[in-house]
Amino acid sequence: MKKIAAALAFAAMSIAAHASPETDSVMATLKIKYPNTNFTSVEATPIPGIYELTMGKNIAYTDKEGHYFLFGSMYDMEKRQDLTASKREAANKIDVSKLPIQDAIVRVKGKGTRKLYLFSDPDCPYCKQLEAQAFPQLDDVTIYTFMFPLDSLHPQASAKSESIWCLPAAQRAAAWDKLVTQNVPAPAAKCDNPIKRIAALGDGLGVRGTPTLFSADGRILPGAADAARIDAWLNGAK
Repeated sequence: MKKIAAALAFAAMSIAAHASPETDSVMATLKIKYPNTNFTSVEATPIPGIYELTMGKNIAYTDKEGHYFLFGSMYDMEKRQDLTASKREAANKIDVSKLPIQDAIVRVKGKGTRKLYLFSDPDCPYCKQLEAQAFPQLDDVTIYTFMFPLDSLHPQASAKSESIWCLPAAQRAAAWDKLVTQNVPAPAAKCDNPIKRIAALGDGLGVRGTPTLFSADGRILPGAADAARIDAWLNGAK
């Protein structure tokens, strides 16, 4: 018991300042019990004895002993508010300044002031829906499209993506539009291309399906949302 108490005290001293001695103690306990887990933060919740944990991109809840973990959202039913949503969104933000836009197809609509970063598969039906129904209604946006073929679902997607990339840079946007909205592929061609680099990039960012959108401030929007939702999301709405 003395060894455990000493270890907890040492861990508490080595952790950066948290919200309170109470949450410091929970963090110290978690680090002792689960040394291979990266606990980013611990915060008290409105429920006495329950604490919110941030672990990389994961949000969970635990008791003060770190014995039980709950995954999901905590709701304030009186206020009709998801208390976990903002934390989950923050944990999933990316640094878009590190995206290799030289590997993207660039389309500018209107002034292009707003930025949208898209991971898309040319044979994905939801990507085609997004391109045909939502994007034509958007204005004042620059769309950076990273071709992210999911070969396990669409065996021809990589070849189609490569053929588009092998065109002169000024022709790629039009060729992409023609492929995803009219199902007209570019002439078959092979050349040095970024498809494998983008696949690794997407995996590292946690892109698990297409389409996946990122905003200029790093927020994520998965799936084929409609134009109104994308427009509000680009303007910062959650």
